[in-house]
Amino acid sequence: MNVLREQYDWIMHTRKLLFHFCENVNQEDYVKEIDALGGNSMRALHQHAAECYFYWLGKVGLKDPDFSERPEQAKDVNDMRELFDTVDQLVIRFLDRFEGQEDEKISRTENVDNEENEFSVLWLYTHTSTHEFHHKGQIVWLARQLGYEPPDTDLITAADINRFSAYPEQR
Repeated sequence: MNVLREQYDWIMHTRKLLFHFCENVNQEDYVKEIDALGGNSMRALHQHAAECYFYWLGKVGLKDPDFSERPEQAKDVNDMRELFDTVDQLVIRFLDRFEGQEDEKISRTENVDNEENEFSVLWLYTHTSTHEFHHKGQIVWLARQLGYEPPDTDLITAADINRFSAYPEQR
């Protein structure tokens, strides 16, 4: 079993819940910049999470020059879903490439100071996935500030406990 692949399936599940909710958010609210979050919007936070995957897994991890540029800015939830379809393909490619090699070190040279840093495959994956969850929480918070009542987008929801629980006593 590829544990990271299974974990990413759960991440995609929670993202699907958030996208379904965002489809019902007024487009003006989805792109509305909120000062309390540094002028970010729900759309901008989604975009930023996608860009993190592209940079760390695509450019740094896979050394793929196609990921050297920022992706085109998604304008609405449908565009964002398409952007995350590309993210999903990238993550699967990254996980397939490094399956069983989670401790492998990947180097990155900073252009600013020409300093070389090393990151493990596990660190790159963990950084990008936890980064997305951090911003998912901000999107949910922002929606509440705009008067919406978002669904529970946590990994374990009442409906999922039986499907995802690794502990039989919790079923």
